[in-house]
Amino acid sequence: MKTRPPAVAGMFYPGDARTLSATVDHLLAGVGAGFDTPPKALIVPHAGYVYSGSTAATAYAGLAPWADAIRRVVLLGPTHRVAVDGLALPGAAAFATPLGDIALDAAGIAAIADLPQVVVSDRVHAQEHSLEVHLPFLQRVLGDFTLVPLAVGHAGPEAVAEVLDRLWGGPETLIVVSSDLSHFLPYAAAQQVDRNTCRHILQRDTHIRPEQACGAYPINGLLLAATRRGLQPTLLHLCNSGDTAGDRDRVVGYAAFSFAEAAHA
Repeated sequence: MKTRPPAVAGMFYPGDARTLSATVDHLLAGVGAGFDTPPKALIVPHAGYVYSGSTAATAYAGLAPWADAIRRVVLLGPTHRVAVDGLALPGAAAFATPLGDIALDAAGIAAIADLPQVVVSDRVHAQEHSLEVHLPFLQRVLGDFTLVPLAVGHAGPEAVAEVLDRLWGGPETLIVVSSDLSHFLPYAAAQQVDRNTCRHILQRDTHIRPEQACGAYPINGLLLAATRRGLQPTLLHLCNSGDTAGDRDRVVGYAAFSFAEAAHA
């Protein structure tokens, strides 16, 4: 079985299994209780854990009450190293982290393989961190699950939403979109830009631009699918690297969102 090895273990997150487990568990323990309703989708940042781990934890800790039902994760993130048109699957059968291997979901991959916007490229995935950094959180919260990893290059909202529709499933399927917000603005400017971006995401505006969020393409597709299916987004946390582990001259913004069916009175 061909397995994609971790590319950023020891850089973005601890490379030692025991330290990694303790780090993730500490981050998860530092945030509030679980979600009141089961989330169908999350938007979660993907920087190093010292920068965005606390924001990511607000999304992943909320899964705890619903973790037993989630058996498959559809994970979409932007490409930072290798450009691609459309959405790229890997050729691998599993992804590895220091916490163990995660089997890819063969049925889910087969369900989208015929779509023209879906390609297969190990090169796109080999050094990409935007998906990898989420896996230890998912492993600690969910335990056993299968994965559909999609590295998203230039793809319109309809193209991404079509893939999500094929993979939507029921309570067993969680969709996670990986994205940071603004990059390398001064602290106060970043706060203003990121608050505006969050407002547009909460309005399910499918015109988010890459300079607002590096995961704009998968975000826009999720927002289109969420609108069609009546999912309501909730902002869980917003900060930037100046609030966590960086200086305030050039910061990166981080936000976490959950998407769930609207509660009926």
